[in-house]
Amino acid sequence: MPIYIWKGKNTHGEKRKGEVEAPDLAGAQAQVRRMRISNPTIKEKPKDLLENISFFKPQVKGRDIVIFTRQLSTMINAGLPLVQGLEILEKQQSNPTFKKALNEIRMDVEAGSTLADSMRKKTKIFDNLFTNMIEAGETGGILDTILNRLAVFMEKSMALKKKIKGAMTYPTVCLAISILILIVILVFVVPVFKSMFEGFGHSLPLPTTIVVNMSEFFQEYFIYIIIAFFLLGLGVKKIYQTEKGRIAMDRGMLRAPVFGILLRKVAVAKFTRTLSTMLSAGVPILEALQVVAKTSGNKVIEQAVFRVGDSIAEGRPIAEPLEESGVFPNMVVQMINVGESVGALDAMLEKIADFYDEEVDQAVENLTAMIEPFMMVFLGGMIGGIVVAMYLPIFKLSSVMM
Repeated sequence: MPIYIWKGKNTHGEKRKGEVEAPDLAGAQAQVRRMRISNPTIKEKPKDLLENISFFKPQVKGRDIVIFTRQLSTMINAGLPLVQGLEILEKQQSNPTFKKALNEIRMDVEAGSTLADSMRKKTKIFDNLFTNMIEAGETGGILDTILNRLAVFMEKSMALKKKIKGAMTYPTVCLAISILILIVILVFVVPVFKSMFEGFGHSLPLPTTIVVNMSEFFQEYFIYIIIAFFLLGLGVKKIYQTEKGRIAMDRGMLRAPVFGILLRKVAVAKFTRTLSTMLSAGVPILEALQVVAKTSGNKVIEQAVFRVGDSIAEGRPIAEPLEESGVFPNMVVQMINVGESVGALDAMLEKIADFYDEEVDQAVENLTAMIEPFMMVFLGGMIGGIVVAMYLPIFKLSSVMM
């Protein structure tokens, strides 16, 4: 909907200006007249040249969606009509990208479309899980309850991602600092010692020779090394984009000695919580498994969940194909089997998710505690080794002079 800029004077003769949103100029004039503005000048607000370039558009963050979901749930629960609730949330939204999306969703709903179908047009903001849950809520007449469950689910998912990012930040920063220090030493420090060693007239110790040769190699082939790393990263990215390559890499990540255990626990927590949320909302289990598989983030987990769906379609219980997949721990399979037997699968999945959230917390703490001393030894050993190698000729020269 276009935005119009207006200027004029109020009933006290004071100059005023502002913006109104209206379908056309006549609608904007009617709105300004209701403000009791005399002799207003109204014109359409010029469009920003960068507004259609996605790079310059502010991204809709998960927190924005959580707040919107909670507020809409409260409004619907209080008896406010859906269109009116969307209009209120649209006006108070500060993110222009999200504001525009809410405006288009509201207009679609006003035209007779369902909320779920309107949101499906905004795939960059609302994923399949979100829209399927909304559709289940609209069908069952419990949209406010579903919105509240979605908000809780998203908050817990965001907290899980934050834990993983926190666990990866420390080693990544330490590794980056180590590489930077190594480059500085090889490019700027070692050449100074090399020029000094050339006047000694004696052969250099083996460790010193290795470091000097590394420095010369790095300086001579620096550009080629950068290009090689760039091509390596590009090659890995291309391989990951293929079906077989992604399966192999995702399987390798799950089997990694330390990080693999953490990733497996995260996968179990995400699978059980997502499936629990969808089943409790009334989404059919086969449809829920399709969504869960696509949002798993790991191709090995995705294929395992798809096989579970195929087995259930054949009339088998959910626990059997889960056990055969080899991805899920035996404890998880047994608890799901019990939950399915007593008709409380969604509640059991929720308990498993809560348990594995705590397991992820503990795994992150253990990983951080393990990485800290390892990185300190690595960084200290690398720098200390180079320093000792550089001073060995000086020690050798001192012993000769004595």
